[in-house]
Amino acid sequence: MKAALNVLMLAALLGGSAFAAEKTWTGSISDSKCGAKHMAGEHGAKMSARDCTEGCIKGGAKYVFVSKGKVYNIDNQDYAGLAEHAGHTVKLTGEMTGDTIKVSNVVMPGGKKKKT
Repeated sequence: MKAALNVLMLAALLGGSAFAAEKTWTGSISDSKCGAKHMAGEHGAKMSARDCTEGCIKGGAKYVFVSKGKVYNIDNQDYAGLAEHAGHTVKLTGEMTGDTIKVSNVVMPGGKKKKT
């Protein structure tokens, strides 16, 4: 009986840890082609991080989030704030599972919240 109770408690603890809590990070919205670095001349001309990200997304790349040099995948690619803040430094809120974030909010640091 005690062993069964221990197994149930362990299952409850492990099951509860599978759900990621929302967290907020500061970083930039980039693209999967360029990641953490938008190289000058990569697209034939010098362009801003925003222009580079938008161009790569149009070319089939995916949005990514770069924080402290690490590149994270973004689960919900259709989140409206991604296009709006492409190439910008932002505060991104969401749930991380592995190296993938499901975005729930994106705002400019010190700016008003953008709800979408």
